[in-house]
Amino acid sequence: MMMMIRQTSRKAYLGLRASPLGLGRRLYHENVIDHFENPRNVGSFNRNDPDVGTGLVGAPACGDLMSLQIKVDDSGQIIDTRFWTFGCGSAIASSSVASEWIKGKTIEEVLTIKNAEIAKHLRLPPVKLHCSMLAEDAIKSAVRDYKEKQAKANAATEGETVEA
Repeated sequence: MMMMIRQTSRKAYLGLRASPLGLGRRLYHENVIDHFENPRNVGSFNRNDPDVGTGLVGAPACGDLMSLQIKVDDSGQIIDTRFWTFGCGSAIASSSVASEWIKGKTIEEVLTIKNAEIAKHLRLPPVKLHCSMLAEDAIKSAVRDYKEKQAKANAATEGETVEA
């Protein structure tokens, strides 16, 4: 019984439960449902780690909040990602897809990922395009945070070298 309630509420959350008249029903592509029900790379890293960049973005109009973190090696390649998203199924799916796509790429390569690509992959309806925009913004914000940390670390290292 509990599993049935959970599945029913999950379907209602995604807008998949049909009303008696078939009105108000929103159909999502299987990619959205898959990434919503089985999100990849959920969690977080220590945001104080100098090899971790954190992007925190939100959409006040709909209440979605997305945190995306990247872990970068010495060569500038993203070796791992994590995300937390509070929002609708499309926002969670967009975060999950973004976290998968950026893993293994360089920090410069991930900046070429566009929200339209995420939206196309998930086949998001027009009313949910802001979710893929949040994912793109989170990627950019995480890269910016990582670069700022690296610049501070390099400045501190150079300052120590000059003083020595």
